[in-house]
Amino acid sequence: MAKNDVPLGSVDDFLKRCQQSGDAAYGALRSVLERLEDPKTRTQARIFLTELQNRFPSKEACDQCFRTYHFQIEDIFFDQYEGYQGRKKLTMMVIPSIFVPEDWSFTFFEGLNRHSDSIFKDKTVAELGCGNGWISIAIAEKWLPSKVYGLDINPRAVKMSWINLYLNALDEKGQPIYDAEKKTLLDRVEFHESDLLSYCRANDIQLERIVGCIPQILNPNPDAMSKMITENASEEFLHSLSNYCALQGFLEDQFGLGLIARAVEEGIDVIKPMGIMIFNMGGRPGQAVCKRLFERRGFHVNKLWQTKILQAADTDISALVEIEKNSPHRFEFFMGLSGDQPICARTAWAYGNAGGRISHALSVYSCQLRQPNQVKTIFEFLNNGFHEISSSLDLSFEDDAVADEKIPFLAYLSSVLKGSSFGTYEPPAGSKHFQNALRLFSPRLAIVDEHLTRHLPRNWLTSLAIEGAGTDNPSEDSLTVIEAPRQSDLMRELIRKLKPQVVVTGIAEYEAVTSSAFVHLLDVTREIGSRLFLDISDQFELSSLPGSNGVLKYIGGTTLPSHAAIICGLVKNKVYSDLEVAFVISEEEAIFKALSKTVELLEGNTAPISQCYYGCLFHELLAFQLADRHPPAQRETASTKSAEMIGFASSAISVLNNAELSISELGNSSLIHMDVDQSFLRVPSPVKAAIFESFARQNIAESEIDVTTSIKQFIKSTYGYPVDSSTEFIYADSSLALFNKLVVCCIQEGGTLCFPAGSNGNYVSAAKFLKANIVTIPTKPADGFKLTDMLLSGELETVNKPWVYISGPTINPTGLIYSNKEIESLLSICAKVGARVVIDTSFSGLEFDFEGWGGWNLVDSLSKLNSSNPSFCVSLLGGLSLKMLSGALKFGFLVLNQSVLVETFYSFPGLSKPHNTVKYAIKKLLSLREQKPGDLWDAIAEHIKNLKSRSKRLKETLEKCGWDVLEPCGGVSMVAKPSSYLNKSVKFKKSPNDGGSTQKETMSEVKLDDSSIREVIHKATGLCINSGSWTGITGYCRFTIALEESEFERALDCIVKFKDTIKN
Repeated sequence: MAKNDVPLGSVDDFLKRCQQSGDAAYGALRSVLERLEDPKTRTQARIFLTELQNRFPSKEACDQCFRTYHFQIEDIFFDQYEGYQGRKKLTMMVIPSIFVPEDWSFTFFEGLNRHSDSIFKDKTVAELGCGNGWISIAIAEKWLPSKVYGLDINPRAVKMSWINLYLNALDEKGQPIYDAEKKTLLDRVEFHESDLLSYCRANDIQLERIVGCIPQILNPNPDAMSKMITENASEEFLHSLSNYCALQGFLEDQFGLGLIARAVEEGIDVIKPMGIMIFNMGGRPGQAVCKRLFERRGFHVNKLWQTKILQAADTDISALVEIEKNSPHRFEFFMGLSGDQPICARTAWAYGNAGGRISHALSVYSCQLRQPNQVKTIFEFLNNGFHEISSSLDLSFEDDAVADEKIPFLAYLSSVLKGSSFGTYEPPAGSKHFQNALRLFSPRLAIVDEHLTRHLPRNWLTSLAIEGAGTDNPSEDSLTVIEAPRQSDLMRELIRKLKPQVVVTGIAEYEAVTSSAFVHLLDVTREIGSRLFLDISDQFELSSLPGSNGVLKYIGGTTLPSHAAIICGLVKNKVYSDLEVAFVISEEEAIFKALSKTVELLEGNTAPISQCYYGCLFHELLAFQLADRHPPAQRETASTKSAEMIGFASSAISVLNNAELSISELGNSSLIHMDVDQSFLRVPSPVKAAIFESFARQNIAESEIDVTTSIKQFIKSTYGYPVDSSTEFIYADSSLALFNKLVVCCIQEGGTLCFPAGSNGNYVSAAKFLKANIVTIPTKPADGFKLTDMLLSGELETVNKPWVYISGPTINPTGLIYSNKEIESLLSICAKVGARVVIDTSFSGLEFDFEGWGGWNLVDSLSKLNSSNPSFCVSLLGGLSLKMLSGALKFGFLVLNQSVLVETFYSFPGLSKPHNTVKYAIKKLLSLREQKPGDLWDAIAEHIKNLKSRSKRLKETLEKCGWDVLEPCGGVSMVAKPSSYLNKSVKFKKSPNDGGSTQKETMSEVKLDDSSIREVIHKATGLCINSGSWTGITGYCRFTIALEESEFERALDCIVKFKDTIKN
């Protein structure tokens, strides 16, 4: 005979079994549930429960049953609830080891009743902490949802909930009770053992409503919460699960709300976009704290209902007293139900122990995500290994415009950070320093809007060399800038009288609405042959309802004349107001390319993360459009001829043509860039966390973005660089921008910039572009092309006011290392002649061959020098992108130890400062770097191991293909000589120079040397490298190895392919 076929026996026998203990009663009730679950015995079992309930007809009898037989069956009546329709009562069974319905849960149901009747109709619902299941059953009974999942971590609670479901789905005779849709409660409700929403997550159940009435007080005995939760656990422990919670690892743990916080974040994962969460919130932590728990996670909060209830007598609040003892927070209790003045947990605990009754507020919150899909993306990222930074997230905004801007960006940032790196190379963009344009043209006379001259060198603004502005042979080294009012009629008058070669101006606010003022400026500059650069930053709005903009109206329908270009800095955002990226609009390809190259040479590449921000904003603003409904407007062609205009400065265009800047081809994303000083390696988790946290935080304190203390510690521990109270720390978007400012200082002093042969070609080209006096110090193959004291001494004897550039400890491009002894010898030579020394550490920090190198100690090295020449000083230049493995961030620093040089440096404005988000992330990473060992150190070690492996693989591939390789000891680049290819003749399609030529490609035959091989490899394979012209080492080309993994493999294939191509 099957187990369920055995009769239950008499009610007396059942009660006798239950009387033994709570565990025995639970076992007896489980046997009843087994029969209820079997359709064959279901009716009999339900009738048995009717007989059992009839034995205890009164409230007093039910209470006596609970004390004697460890269970009770009683009715919960609903006619007192506002607007309730349907059956007037539910029949419920409880046992000692589960939550017994009380004021807490009844108040919660009152809050649910405040919602409209459609709140649960036809919806998929989950109740967290369902206890004996009465709220789940009541929801199903009243609102006819599609499905209700009652979830509880207590296995006994789940079993009792199923019994209660059968008690109410079947009548007293065991027959199904059908609702208006011909369904029973058994069709609508399920109960499952689940730690919060784990059941729904594991079974991919998407919910439309989540309701919860779960514990909000930390267990005073934390060890108790670590026990295994099974149905055979003690009654006391199982019951405690309904009163207490354990620490959950959330910020809200300090208020006892950690379990609620975890429930909300799990809910974000499974709730549908328009879903609603409804939680019962005890007001003990204070209403503001309760509300913020939801708001900082991106919810709109609506308080449905609030009342006061007495604190449960069986709940120990001593854990809250302990929290108050160790923090400034004060919990909120009341003396009795009528007290209006809040008291703290310590006072409440003392009052309660003395026999008083304490109460607390109880609220029901209805919460809905304000931008559900984006918030889901954010939490998907945080839950994928970044939980520790979730406490920094704050998606609460008073201004909806701010929320509409920040939340989509954080979602986009989350999706980007989920990837292994920051993607492929992108061409330079982002600097709005129009002085770059002035340097490109080198006009004798320029007129600049008085609002924009703060970016220009003072000597340009004080020169009086105006008379010769119109001569045929202007000196390229003389540049005079006249400040002009922004008012267009006054500006036009100055242009007519002074006839400048370049005009840079903004446009007055009241003149920007129409295109009239812009057209007049175009006409007058065209008439006299001036180049016009118009800055519309003040008028450009990133808004779905932008104001009228006359300039944009004009270019929307008319071709921009060749002599004019529009500059726009994107600064009018709602969230990160000082995060700036700029763009240029020009319809003359030569100007566009030349400006792009000038920016790359002087400023470097804009950090991808900054470009991502504005790219996301534009996407959000334009995503609503249907592509085929917005064809480009028909534009009028500019037909009016301009007067003869100033062209590119010959020196500038010569430098740009020979600078070997990164190769970029429109529409060609298959190029492999081994010619750029960027890292495309996998970004480690600590860096991703720091980046996300920097953008997610609100109200960042000034101390959190003050990186100076961290930088001091960094240079002291890494290089032993001496620092005192007079040391000046200067920061910029890149070390290249800082270097170029030093070049200008060198020029100002009449100095000579001394580069060792084998220096970074971009730095050398930038100095040439700025027209610095340059001397190249020869280096020898036998020394690995490192600078030696003998070579340096011989060269400096004939140099006036030398400025010596040294890349180290790791040398870019060779990847070799200067030892402490070597740098000490070089500094000794410089001290004797009073040279200014610039040590560039930007490419150091990833050394993988430490043999014979014990690091630097510049304090000791400099203390040994006795220079009587006051001009001698050592400046430390650096960048942290490589050291911190943060390819997405750009951060450069310069440390100056001489007051005269500091004063000179600050006399040249226009430095792009790092954004606060960058400084926050860098400070965070520098702090992690001091924690040895740690995740960041592990990541650095992994990267070093990877770079060492790559350098060996690249060396082997190059040598097999006929290259002579100088093996590196660190960094991200190495050099090699194409010995097997030199002097061979090849034919290929040659591109015109990018400095402005519009010629078409032509077939060309060239003899391969260390310079021409760059273009030939590029055309043959798509691989971009730097030639010997860039490295400054005759015969040697440069390869960078910090590529994305698949790109590095492709690069190796290209090297082999090139060998086969030449062979055939």
